[in-house]
Amino acid sequence: MIRLRPMTAGDLAIFKQWLSRPHVAKWYHDPADWIEEIEKQEDEFRWLHHFIVECDGRPIGFCQFYACEDSEELWEGYTAMGGSYSIDYMIGEPDWLRKGIGRQIVYALIERITRHPDAQRIVVQPEEENKASCGLLLSCGFVFDTQTGIYVKAI
Repeated sequence: MIRLRPMTAGDLAIFKQWLSRPHVAKWYHDPADWIEEIEKQEDEFRWLHHFIVECDGRPIGFCQFYACEDSEELWEGYTAMGGSYSIDYMIGEPDWLRKGIGRQIVYALIERITRHPDAQRIVVQPEEENKASCGLLLSCGFVFDTQTGIYVKAI
């Protein structure tokens, strides 16, 4: 069982370690951009909701969600529809890979997003080569929009 807790500046050191691990770095390009978002989460990136994923009280990963309208991303028209949110997630600790933690993270993020009265859908666009993430999203009820290359879940 996992727990999501708000990320703090004190989590930055472990977050940097995770970003440098090969299984994360492969998908989390431009680590300086990710680090800047955390460093400025109380200011210009306050629209992002950052969390540390804990299992048995130990930090093992990171996730976030945001309203698409707050970002500069158009999401192939999904932002203009309103009510669109997006998520990002990672398991930073290799020992916790392939244990069903990713599914728990996605479901926890879905649950948090559904608390927002305007939430209508979640959109995600992992890299096509990231078969684990693509499969995870499908197993969590997302549908692949072949026209846009985006995974969508109505909520």
